[in-house]
Amino acid sequence: MKVTQEKLPASQIGLEIEIPAETTKQVYEKIVQKLARSIRIPGFRQGKVPRHILLQRLGAQRIKAEALEELIQESLKKAIEQESIDAIGNYQLKSSIDDLLETYEPGKALAFSASVDVPPVVELGEYQGLQVKAEQIEYDPAQVDETLEKQRQAQATLVPVEDRPVQMGDIAVVDYEGRFTEAEGDEAEVIEGTQATDFQMEIEAGKFVEGLIEGIVGMNPGESKEVEVQFPEDYPREDLAGKAVTFSVTLKELKEKELPELDDEFAEDASEFETMAELRESLESQYKERAEQETQDGIEAALVEALVEVATIDPPETNIEQELDTILTQTAMQMQQYGIDVSALFNKDNIPQMREQSRPEAIQKLQESLALLEVAKRESLEPNEEEIEAEMKSVMEELSGQKYDLERLRSYITDDLSKKNALEWLQDKATVELVPAGTLNPEEDEETDSTSDATSNAIDVEAEAVGEEE
Repeated sequence: MKVTQEKLPASQIGLEIEIPAETTKQVYEKIVQKLARSIRIPGFRQGKVPRHILLQRLGAQRIKAEALEELIQESLKKAIEQESIDAIGNYQLKSSIDDLLETYEPGKALAFSASVDVPPVVELGEYQGLQVKAEQIEYDPAQVDETLEKQRQAQATLVPVEDRPVQMGDIAVVDYEGRFTEAEGDEAEVIEGTQATDFQMEIEAGKFVEGLIEGIVGMNPGESKEVEVQFPEDYPREDLAGKAVTFSVTLKELKEKELPELDDEFAEDASEFETMAELRESLESQYKERAEQETQDGIEAALVEALVEVATIDPPETNIEQELDTILTQTAMQMQQYGIDVSALFNKDNIPQMREQSRPEAIQKLQESLALLEVAKRESLEPNEEEIEAEMKSVMEELSGQKYDLERLRSYITDDLSKKNALEWLQDKATVELVPAGTLNPEEDEETDSTSDATSNAIDVEAEAVGEEE
């Protein structure tokens, strides 16, 4: 069998395969004999159907199609073995199957084109002595005070109030329902999801759509009031985005928070520590460690980005599809943890679009992983058997009771340790300049902050109404 190789983009090998005439005839006769033994035709015993009757009943094209399928499968398998090609995934037939059927004649040579994915060749470039910048995340002592204040708020006692109106910081028990401001008559129906009964509303700026909290401030228990609000243009619910809505609000009860003192008794109630000093020291240590870890994460991200920039990596489609499977699986698992109905999003209509949207991320992750593994390989940084076994033992303890593929787990752990070793080596050889937080990607930070603020200020009234069941 004659085989000609050609290197193609996307880590593919093109194959031109010529099947000898003798083989095309042998396979055709083999298929005819197999069909003759298995097919049932009235008037003939099974296995005793004359050849011309068989060909007449089944049709020459069907027999040729079956023979052609086997010829392609078997010749590709032999070609890959013959040429010692490290193929991954399934082959792709480049020739037209219709053209092959048209030209295929048993007893004559047959040529066709195909391609197979192979492991990508990673060209690293100048990867030693990378120069990168990363943001220095500083510990802020105010974080400890903020955390303690949140714990204080969480342990507050609610005390009924009757002799004053609502003020910021209170808890108001209200009934409310919303209608579009411009609607009149029968159109002024309550908007679905914008009503609640006996709802405990925290009177704090940014907790609800802007204007609602401010409208309730000053109300007295037993009072009813109409509060008009303007939903932002980017509000998550399209039917409410940019719309004016009037809420009918009745204040049924008013409560204020009685906060505990930040003393040793509070520390015992709020944590495993006996004194406030111990609790503060623990929180301070946690936030310092977090700042250090965020700084280190930033350094590693910058190193990987710089490494990929100097490397040339063209991952094959097989690897990209596998990475997409991983990304979508992880997304589904995260959604389930948040109580989201995965089946509503992961359906036959949405999955192709989700795969296409995730494709750049999959390629980026593959390039990063392949580049780091190549560094580990070149610099002999792969973990030894003792390190792998130790990590395997730790992970298997965490997965106790769960099903997993031992060989795949070993492969994942080996690669993960290799990449960690490569990152440490790259950082040791690199020049890292630490800059103040927020200076590298200020536009991205501003966008994140504005998105966070918009989300905070435009909490869906429908979602908040869940509180009435608590």
